[in-house]
Amino acid sequence: MNTRTVSLHILFLFLLLHLIDSLHTLDQNNTMKDGDVLISQARKFALGFFSPGNSSLRYVGIWYYGQLERTVVWVANRENPVNHTSGVLAFDHYGNLVIRDNIGDLPIWSTNISSLTSNNSATAQLLDSGNLVLIHDLSKEVIWQSFDYPTDTFLPSMKLGLDRRTGLNRFLTSWKSEDDPAPGSYSYRFEPTGYPQGFLYKGRAPYYRGGPTIQYPHGVDRAMPHDFNYIIRVVRNATEVSISYSASTISRYVLQEPGSLKYFMWHDEEQRWSEFGHYPKEQCDYYKNCGPNSNCDANTADQLDCTCLPGFEPTSPAEWYLRDGSGGCKRRRGASMCQSGEGFVKVQGVKLPDTSTVHVNISLSLKECEQECLRDCNCTAYSSADKSMGENGCLKWFGDIVDTREFSNLGQDLYVRVDAIDLVLVPSFTARHRKSTLVKKAMVATILVSAVVLLLLGSLIYCLRLKRKRDRNARNHLSRVTTISAYVDKIACLKDLDSEGRRKTDIPVFDFGTIAVATCNFSSANELGHGGFGSVYKGVMNDRTEIAVKRLSKYSGQGNEEFKNEVKLIAKLQHRNLVKILGCCIEEDEKLIIYEYLPNKSLDSLLFVGTWHRSMLCKASFL
Repeated sequence: MNTRTVSLHILFLFLLLHLIDSLHTLDQNNTMKDGDVLISQARKFALGFFSPGNSSLRYVGIWYYGQLERTVVWVANRENPVNHTSGVLAFDHYGNLVIRDNIGDLPIWSTNISSLTSNNSATAQLLDSGNLVLIHDLSKEVIWQSFDYPTDTFLPSMKLGLDRRTGLNRFLTSWKSEDDPAPGSYSYRFEPTGYPQGFLYKGRAPYYRGGPTIQYPHGVDRAMPHDFNYIIRVVRNATEVSISYSASTISRYVLQEPGSLKYFMWHDEEQRWSEFGHYPKEQCDYYKNCGPNSNCDANTADQLDCTCLPGFEPTSPAEWYLRDGSGGCKRRRGASMCQSGEGFVKVQGVKLPDTSTVHVNISLSLKECEQECLRDCNCTAYSSADKSMGENGCLKWFGDIVDTREFSNLGQDLYVRVDAIDLVLVPSFTARHRKSTLVKKAMVATILVSAVVLLLLGSLIYCLRLKRKRDRNARNHLSRVTTISAYVDKIACLKDLDSEGRRKTDIPVFDFGTIAVATCNFSSANELGHGGFGSVYKGVMNDRTEIAVKRLSKYSGQGNEEFKNEVKLIAKLQHRNLVKILGCCIEEDEKLIIYEYLPNKSLDSLLFVGTWHRSMLCKASFL
């Protein structure tokens, strides 16, 4: 092989190496026209001009290289498209990367690095992470990167959040539509105030809150591959507040219209994207769905998914009855929350409330956090900063507790301040405990209601039967009040009352039920007096006749024979100056003598101050 041939081979290899290197870099001497493509070194991403969807407008963007269907992850001129295919991407004389319609025209997009001068030179390089960077040729420092200006896609190693040194805030914004990559109505930001957390906004209004900590991708609802490795990294220091993630497979988050943050992973064998989750996906995900001081549980089937936190009650019970919990809850009436024996109830398995205004002290333990919160009467709740940190870190809430929900997979423990009474009644509170408690309460309530209904129904039936019986007694009073001789065969102990030749109508016999009704079932309010023989009650018959009933005690020692002698003696001693006997009653162990009622007081009431006459009105049923 001659020297010329060797030289040609060397030149060819040099040109080939230069061509390969030029695939992923663009310098001051190069211009990329519409149709040219910049490819990352490992051929994972590509940069060039494209038209989205059915649009004919041209944009400069970055997409995954080698996929049949183009998946765009970043757009440079999303608000200023090129109307035709004459656009170019090149450096201007200040070292900024710009997009022009034609060479020499004013740029329609620029990296806009104000610190650059005409003496600076830079090189654009597309990295295998999907990040387009500008590297200073002399210092080799990155002076600009596309990751600082994300569009709708969150990639591994990309950061969202605030750079405190430059004031740059990196966040996602949705496309207006599949045909238009201009900023849409939704944005996703990692907010630095309080304890940092992710927020999805619709316009300027919070739409969904991701919470302060994330151990797994948002909204994962499918089984991950067995070799899947996912790590979240949150930075919170003097220079930045940011969140980033890494994954062992090709994956991405995409913020789409209308307001959905989705997580996708690439199936290399099937050559397609699979959605592994999205947020918001259920009613409890929407910000403040249940209002302040409440907990939202999406697993309550056909019941209201809102429940007041311990120590709180619905602000509007009527709205909650109509299954509208948006008004939230207020502190229970009469609760004493300051130095009155109050404490904390642990609410397990929840997404921590909005941390925008919490007080943060990472150095405190959970026990120290509790003590600090208890000393401050305005502290309404506390929690550890991150369950991955164990019992360390302290978050304290003041005022309303907002946007709490049952979150079994990512849930943390929240300690809510309650008064002394609630501390005894509700020692712990979890979504599952609350559900079982609700079921138990429902069962108990059902049993109690059923018992009350049966009792009322039984009482009603008894009262109706009693009323019918009293009416029947009133109609048949003469037939019920019979002579002793009519009961000779029925009442053996009175058989010989007629042996003295008395008239059969002198001593009537009453049935026990009639006398019980007349005396309100021998109510203590109707008792006139009592002694060793028993008690005397006032009664009123159905015909308004007032009677006095002597009810012999079962323990008086008086048997049937003594009772007959007493009845016969009183019957014989009928006199206008003596109390008259109206009848008697014997039924099983009951022995009653019915006298006429004397309204005047007895002699002892004239001799001594006092009275024995009581009001005889039956004020209540004797059921």
